[in-house]
Amino acid sequence: MFGPGRASHRLVGLARAATGEVNARGRGALIPDGAQRYTCGMQDRNLALEVVRITEAAALASARLMGRGDRKLADHVAVEAMRVAFDAMDIRGTVVIGEGERDEAPMLFIGERVGAGWREGGEGSPKVDIAVDPLEGTNLCATGEPDAISVIAIADDGEFLNAPDTYMQKIAVGPEARHVIDLRESPTWNLEQIAKAKGKSVQDCTAVILDRDRHRELIAEVRQAGARIRLIGDGDVSGAVMTANPDSGIDVLFGTGGAPEGVIAAAALKCVGGALQGRLRFRSDEERARAVRMGVKSEDTIYSIDELARGDVMFAATGVTKGYLLDGVRFFGHGAKTESIVMRSKTGTVRVINATHHFNTKPKYSWATGLEP
Repeated sequence: MFGPGRASHRLVGLARAATGEVNARGRGALIPDGAQRYTCGMQDRNLALEVVRITEAAALASARLMGRGDRKLADHVAVEAMRVAFDAMDIRGTVVIGEGERDEAPMLFIGERVGAGWREGGEGSPKVDIAVDPLEGTNLCATGEPDAISVIAIADDGEFLNAPDTYMQKIAVGPEARHVIDLRESPTWNLEQIAKAKGKSVQDCTAVILDRDRHRELIAEVRQAGARIRLIGDGDVSGAVMTANPDSGIDVLFGTGGAPEGVIAAAALKCVGGALQGRLRFRSDEERARAVRMGVKSEDTIYSIDELARGDVMFAATGVTKGYLLDGVRFFGHGAKTESIVMRSKTGTVRVINATHHFNTKPKYSWATGLEP
C-alpha cells in the first residue's frame, strides 16, 4: 500500500492510457436555485466537473463510519449525501442503476428523478441516465479495508443498459488488449491473447478476481495457466478500472459480480479506451422474470462495452478508504481531504482532483445522521 499522495502518482498512468486526452478547461460550482444556463458544449464540460461533487459528498459522509462495523449505516449515509447533492446539479437525471427497485430503496431507486432541472423552469437542462454506487465496498468501509469508493456514471437519456439486480460474468482489460478478449473462451485462452497483445508472457500477467467460493475453479485455472492473481474482497468497479492503468500492475479482471457494477465499470473503461464484456447470470426465476420485464431478451447474450454504455459517457469516483486506485478520505480539524478521478469518453480526458473541504462552509449533506461536526 502507498501513503498519501502516492495514489495520484499511480493515476498518472491511467491518464496516459486514456485515448485522445486534451487539456480541457472548465469551471464548476454548486448550482443554486435559478442557476445560469450554459451552452450545450460548455454544459457538457461543466457536468464532467460537477459530478465529482456528488461522489465527494457520499465519500465524506461514509468515511465517518470507516471501521465502525456497520455497513448498512455507512451505505445509508452515502446514499443520503449523494441524493441531496444531486439537487444542486442542473440536470434532469433518471436513475437507471441505483440502490434497487422503488419498493426496496428509499432513495436513488431505479426510475427516481434527480437534479435541479426537474423543477419548474428546468426544461433546458440536459436529460441524462444516472448509474450510481454511493458506496462500492460497504464491507470494506465497515472493516476499514482498502478500496472502498463512491462512484457515478452519466450518459445521455436511454444510453445505459437497464441491468437487473443480478450477477454478471465479466472480463475487463485496458486499451492494449481491448480487441483480443472473448468471454466465450476460457480464462487460459484469454490470458494468452492478453499476454501476446501486451508483449509479455502469461507468467508476467496479473488478474484481479473477487474472492468468492463461486470462483474456485476460475482461480484454479488462472493459477494453472501461470498468471499471478490479486484477490479482492469487494469492489470490482475499481478492479476493472485498474486494468486500464499501466502503473497498477493489473492486466485483466475475471469473474462474476454485480450486473449494475458491470455497467458502471463499462462506462469507466469506455472513457479510457478499455474493454469489458459481460453476460448476465441469474440466481433465481424471479430475477429472470424481472430481467424480461426490463427488456432482456436472451440469458446468453454477451454484451460489449458499447452495448452496456452507449454514446458519450462520464465517470467519477472518490476514494473512501485508502486503496490502489484512490486515496481515502483524510480528516483534519474541521475538514477533510479527498482524492477523486473524473473521466469523459468524448475527449478521453482523465482528471485527478485532490480537494480540501472545510466543514464550516460546506453543505452538511449528512446532517440527518448527526455525524457532521
